[in-house]
Amino acid sequence: MSQTTVVHGEKISLLRVLGPAHIWALGVGIVLVGEYMGWNFAVGKGGAIAALIACWFAGLLYTCVAMIDSEVTSTVAAAGGQYAQAKHIVGPVMAFNVGLYLVFAYTMLEAANAITLGYLVQTVGSMAGFENVHDKPFIVLTIMFLAWLNYRGVYATLTFNLVLTAIAFVAIIILFAWVRPWSTEMLKHSDLLNGLPYGFIGVIASLHFGLWYYLGIEGTCQAAEEVRSPARSLPLGTMSGIITLLLAATMTWYVCTGLMPWEYLGQAITPLFDAARLTDSKLLMILLFVGTMFSTMASANGCINDASRAWFSMGRDRYLPTWFGAVHPKNRTPFRSIVFLVPVALIFAYFAPLDQVITFSILSGLLGYTYMSFNVIMFRKKWPLDRIKRGYIHPFHPLPALVLLLLCSVTYFAVFLGYGTQLVAMMLFFAVASIWFHFHRYRFVRRGDQFSMQWPRPVGY
Repeated sequence: MSQTTVVHGEKISLLRVLGPAHIWALGVGIVLVGEYMGWNFAVGKGGAIAALIACWFAGLLYTCVAMIDSEVTSTVAAAGGQYAQAKHIVGPVMAFNVGLYLVFAYTMLEAANAITLGYLVQTVGSMAGFENVHDKPFIVLTIMFLAWLNYRGVYATLTFNLVLTAIAFVAIIILFAWVRPWSTEMLKHSDLLNGLPYGFIGVIASLHFGLWYYLGIEGTCQAAEEVRSPARSLPLGTMSGIITLLLAATMTWYVCTGLMPWEYLGQAITPLFDAARLTDSKLLMILLFVGTMFSTMASANGCINDASRAWFSMGRDRYLPTWFGAVHPKNRTPFRSIVFLVPVALIFAYFAPLDQVITFSILSGLLGYTYMSFNVIMFRKKWPLDRIKRGYIHPFHPLPALVLLLLCSVTYFAVFLGYGTQLVAMMLFFAVASIWFHFHRYRFVRRGDQFSMQWPRPVGY
């Protein structure tokens, strides 16, 4: 617990206390809630088969993300993740935008988790005979409690995530085994898998919510400055995380499409909990209620961790007011960034509908993934493998980057089909933010101090 890292000459710095299990818990913990809610909107867009195609399509996209992230982050071991990478590899305007992508993606995901948890408590309360249970107080209490936990320290925060995530993942495995997937006694896929009700365009439209199965796995990068051995822990935690999520996503789709009509599944708020209710097992229903609660809490907890690190890093580099770049003298956490983002999450959780919040998070993440495809190509070109030692080297370069760019392009079109207004509005917002940064904020940045990696001069410079 006594190890520290001093970055940019800070006297008080973040602690290096995390290992591979914490990285796994951070990545999977943020994402596993996507198996408990949100992914099923893809069924409503194109049917059950289209949702499965979206699941595997997004799985390929995020495998590319995980491979690219593992290489670059094991080399750029600084808080801020992709923001820190863009700062060193691409340039300041790109870095500012990537920082905003990260903060919006994780804050919106945090809000979606709080909405789901409030809905679940309200539903269970109604089932138990408490008709006057309201979801809003539980939304506020969840965000406030998890923000307090993050404020207190990163080791306790991610250890808590490890326990919650493990239980939620085991709950999915138990449900999968309980319905006996090797028989047709409970699962009626032959009756429910009705092809593609909206044709091929339904498959394209479903890709939008297919990302929800895995959105947030790239958040493992945010802990780069708090890991004991970045070169080992970050690739191991990230790659094992994406394997875990691929298994969980496929099992979730198989169970839910076998138990529920696709018309209902496409608009359900808590599909795995609904699946447990259909088994007529009180024990299983309780287990999946706990799993849904734990997955939403773990995801919101990890989102607060990641969003605050990105905001903190931008403040420390003067991309934002330096007030946000402070580290708590006792807890060694970016406490001001944590507190500042709480009301932002509360506003969206309180007033925005779930599908809109999910869409804002997906769009922010998608913009970040598009950047990553260019980033890794520039990284390899400027600093070839023989110039900088890497903790992990992803294979088949540049194929993963090109595949990622192609998949992102298709997904933009999928989002445009259902949420074109939101897509255009977000693009305009980031364009205005870039202009503000270029003409106003960048003059406050100390250009030499923002670079923390002691790298040789790039090839060609």
